[in-house]
Parts: sequence; C-alpha cells; structure tokens
Amino acid sequence: MTPSPFISEDTAVAPANIIKMGQDFGSPRVAIARANAPLPMKAAKEATEADLMIPVFIGEADQIKAEAAKLDWDISAYDLHDTTGEEEAGMKAAALCGQGEADVLMKGQLHTDVFMKSAVNRNNGLRSGRRFVHIFHISHPDGGRPILISDAAVNVAPNIETRQDCIRECVALLDRLGTSRPKIAILSATESVIPAVPSSGEARELAEWAKDNVPNADVSGPLAFDLILSPKAVATKKLTDDPVAGQADAIIVPDIVSGNALFKAFVYLKGGCAAGIVTGAKVPILLTSRADPAAARMASVALAAIQCGLPK
Repeated sequence: MTPSPFISEDTAVAPANIIKMGQDFGSPRVAIARANAPLPMKAAKEATEADLMIPVFIGEADQIKAEAAKLDWDISAYDLHDTTGEEEAGMKAAALCGQGEADVLMKGQLHTDVFMKSAVNRNNGLRSGRRFVHIFHISHPDGGRPILISDAAVNVAPNIETRQDCIRECVALLDRLGTSRPKIAILSATESVIPAVPSSGEARELAEWAKDNVPNADVSGPLAFDLILSPKAVATKKLTDDPVAGQADAIIVPDIVSGNALFKAFVYLKGGCAAGIVTGAKVPILLTSRADPAAARMASVALAAIQCGLPK
C-alpha cells in the first residue's frame, strides 16, 4: 500500500523540557486500569525508569506478571490488584484514585467508554464539581512552540459553558508549564461572525466572556485555522493587531470532530507528539490510545506529574 504523500515520516519525540519538568516533581502513583498488555506495560516501565511515576497495576495478575517478565522487569515492589475483565479493572483503578491511594488514573487495555464510565461514576469519588476536559499538548519533533488543543476526545458537542471550562483549563495548564499570559484561539471557519456558521458567533461570545473572566490570558475568536498559526495569513488578512492571531498557544475547538481531525493532522502530517490529559477530576486522567507511540505515552505521564505537582 502506497502511503499518502502528505503523511510525514518524522517520528514523534517526547519533548525534553516536559520530561525534565515532570522529573523535577515527585513521582505520582499511577493506577493503570488493566495493565495486562504490551503497550501499557512497556509505557509504564519506561516512565518508571525515567523517574516519572510509580506504577499501581490493576488487571489480571497472572497476565500482568507475564507481560513484565517479557520486559525483564521485576514488579514485585509495586502494588498489584488482581481483577477480572475491563469493567472491574476500570472501577478498581478509579476507586483507588478516589480513595487517595493513587495520584493519576491511566487507561490500559480496555475500551475508552468503559474507562471513562468508571472515571465519572460518582461512587468512585473522582468528581470535583468541575467538568472533565481533555487537552492535547502537541510538540514538534524539532522543538519550538507547542500547541494545546481542547477538547478532542471527551466532550462531543461542548456547549458554551463547557468551552468556557476548556479555556480555563488550558490557561491553568499553560501557566503550570511556564507560559506567561497564554494566547487562546477559538476555532471557527472564518474570522467574522456569520449567522450561517454557528461556531463563529459562539467564538465571539466566548472571546467577549473571557475579557471579564480570564484576565490572565489573551483570548480571540472567531479565528480560522490559518489565522491561528500563520503570521503570513495574519498579515495578508490585516489582523496584525489581534494579540492571538498567528501566535496561539492553545486552540479551543467547537466539537470533537474538528478537534480529533486537527490533532491527528499535527501527528500524522508533521510528526507531532500528542501528550493527552483529562483535567477537571480529582486526579489527572491519562486517556491513551492503542495507536499512541511510546513518546506520546511518556509525555502524557510527564504532563500528569507536572499537573500533580508533588514535592520531590
């Protein structure tokens, strides 16, 4: 099969600065829901050896031990909770986090809907009163300014209030990462409000709301994608007085389809490393995909360590 010429051959690279920042904090206890598979076990071993996490294994104990043996990894010093099936593993992992016995919840070999159902279950104690928001931190293999995208994986059709939370969560994460006065772009198909394009009017509403409610960031919208990243497009369309256009730190998308397509474009067309984290719960939640490379998993764990901010 001949790949599309648009597909990048660049390999995702975990950003060194994010890994270093994660290592500057204490290693969080990461509850891995159904760890009994090669990818989550390999990711756990690498992140543990990098001093980014302390694993807490949940799943079929014999299979977990077998996977660890394949990696020549002695896991006898770590907690291991024997469970059967996806639902029991998800519920146990979430409950451990809710009870304060783990600091991060991580998806292993189980379906996303089962995993997230466990996370939002009120009995597991992870609800904080805030909305769950998924954020991708995407970095280029050669370095340079990263970009955040929210929400590309959890909220399907976020209303205005949910997108307000997306803005708040992105600003909070960027602040933790050391970005002073973050620049947040609200994505639409145009830079003008057009009644036939509902997201354009909603973007303007969000930008106006942010002026009074998010004073520590610049928020602009609506902005089409070219105006979010391209200074050339900004100059051509005479938007040089916009504080966000052409230099955004984060993109707030109108729905999961645009967010999902956008993050995958960064990954598959430019070799971006997408570290993903769900905020708004009592603990950070790592919602990994079976297709995620090792670099993305490592960067996700580092992001969770930064989010936890435990003392060294």
